[in-house]
Amino acid sequence: MEGKNRNNIHIGAEVRIVLKKDQRSGKLTEGIVEKILTSSPNHPHGIKVRLESGDVGRVKEIL
Repeated sequence: MEGKNRNNIHIGAEVRIVLKKDQRSGKLTEGIVEKILTSSPNHPHGIKVRLESGDVGRVKEIL
């Protein structure tokens, strides 16, 4: 599932995000959502979240 809609993502969900530094390469980082940072209901590049590891990025896939 894509991570463009905020209502698809919840705290504790397992997701793959793209970090700011990895946007060019498209490398994905997997983790558990700790906090949802985007307040709008949707975003064309993915909802921004913070993972439990502390990494911040935009959701590309919801596992």
